Amino acid sequence: MSEFMRKLKALKENHDLLARRPNAPAESDNGVYTRYQYPVLTNEHAPIYWRYDLNPETNPHLLERIGVNAAFNPGAIELNGRYYLMVRVEGVDRKSFFAVAESDSPVDNFKFWDYPVLLPETDDPDTNVYDMRLTQHEDGWIYGVFCSERKDPNAQAGDLSSAVAQGGIARTKDLKSWERLPDLKTPSAQQRNVVLHPEFVDGKYAFYTRPQDGFIDAGSGGGIGWGLSESMNPAVVEKETIVDGRHYHTIKEVKNGQGAAPIKTDKGWLHIAHGVRNTAAGLRYVLYMFMTSLKDPSKVIHAPGGHLIAPEGIERVGDVSNVVFCNGVIAKDNGEVYIYYASSDTRIHVAATTVEKLVDACVNTPEDLLRSRTSVEKRSALISANLKLMETPEFAFLKD
Repeated sequence: MSEFMRKLKALKENHDLLARRPNAPAESDNGVYTRYQYPVLTNEHAPIYWRYDLNPETNPHLLERIGVNAAFNPGAIELNGRYYLMVRVEGVDRKSFFAVAESDSPVDNFKFWDYPVLLPETDDPDTNVYDMRLTQHEDGWIYGVFCSERKDPNAQAGDLSSAVAQGGIARTKDLKSWERLPDLKTPSAQQRNVVLHPEFVDGKYAFYTRPQDGFIDAGSGGGIGWGLSESMNPAVVEKETIVDGRHYHTIKEVKNGQGAAPIKTDKGWLHIAHGVRNTAAGLRYVLYMFMTSLKDPSKVIHAPGGHLIAPEGIERVGDVSNVVFCNGVIAKDNGEVYIYYASSDTRIHVAATTVEKLVDACVNTPEDLLRSRTSVEKRSALISANLKLMETPEFAFLKD
């Protein structure tokens, strides 16, 4: 066997071990959800034939030709009992693209399809596309709404970082053939984290938006927006109203954005979103929940304080440190929920829970009353109730 083939065989064996590695619940469990031990997908899960020229004549040293830097921020959907992630894959050239990974398990053994998604372009081609949310709409289509990035045409000469972000839209029936629709039009200068609501509202398509003044900074954008459109082709939101606003000295003081499409429960629409605050070490991204009314999905009825998931351990390390981000959630008919979240713009994890637990946490966790004093008062009320319980024989074992 040639040295080339020995190296290639070793690459394949290592890749197979990674791809087939079983996942298991992590020991730490806060009762609301359970993290899993290993990432669901990383850059190393990308197929060998995506990265290497396998021809020994043109690549005699078996060098990686087109590297993959990261696999993160996936949309997610269950179809016919199988699980699909619409992964944001970033090459070492910094270009992001979408690729489908499929498994018969929600927590491991995801395998990329042979080819990435060759997404159709509009008349104004995107420079970069990323963070697709998948919504199975009641009109029969699966919509992929994503961030479409282009260079800012009004940037000053020599400014090669200013960009314009808008809500790109494509639709499919099978995740294979995609029809590109015009980008979403809204009154806002820029848009990110746009999510399509899964049902018609007053006979119209409903969007969660994130109006912002600049490519990075939300500026005057007040939080997660809401708007209605008569059509998806084109989708035009004439008026945005804020559903979930930003607040000083909270987990969402700098920015916040809708994650995946909300989950319909008997208590309301359950939302998983991300919030951003500033720290001495830079921006910190966490996930949080809120719930809106079934009758009016733009009206918040429950808003528990604090985060749902924050970066821990290795999750804090990566290309953009101290970040967890979610744009993919699968809620099964049996009540199981799988939250697919990325850490530090590098890798994908999963947390398992149930609709019942999430609703309980959302409805019964106290809201943030925005002051230290009120925070202590809430905690003291919990402590007082628990200390009374600990005076009873059944709970006496909890005493020091």
